[in-house]
Amino acid sequence: MHHRLCGQDFWKLFPVFLTDNESEFSNPKCIENGPDGKGFQRTRIYYCNPSAPYQKAETEVGREFIWRVAPKGKSFDELTQADIGQMMNHIGSYRRKKLNGRSPYEAFCFYYGEELAQKLGCHEIAANDINLTPGLLRK
Repeated sequence: MHHRLCGQDFWKLFPVFLTDNESEFSNPKCIENGPDGKGFQRTRIYYCNPSAPYQKAETEVGREFIWRVAPKGKSFDELTQADIGQMMNHIGSYRRKKLNGRSPYEAFCFYYGEELAQKLGCHEIAANDINLTPGLLRK
């Protein structure tokens, strides 16, 4: 299911994008101002220095969780949006020491509310049902 965030919700969640200079981020006006690049500024994009993954350490941790489910080098071309949502719900339900034993889903709901999480198609997976292996996406 495709979900859209209205302007205020989008701005609340994404006031800043910190990213590397990959090709998918080569049109900052489109990201900052919407698909046509001419709307109001809804976010700001900043680029990390080349070869400096430590500048976005939490993103790198997130990639490691993704690689557990979809190993590095595996194409995402055959995955559906539902597959990616399922993977992210499992990753987001995994409790982290850095979050005082809470999951990213719980932390998100604490700060932004469960209603916004649901708008994004997010839900919590029970701890015993979390699967962070390639088997999660096997069809």
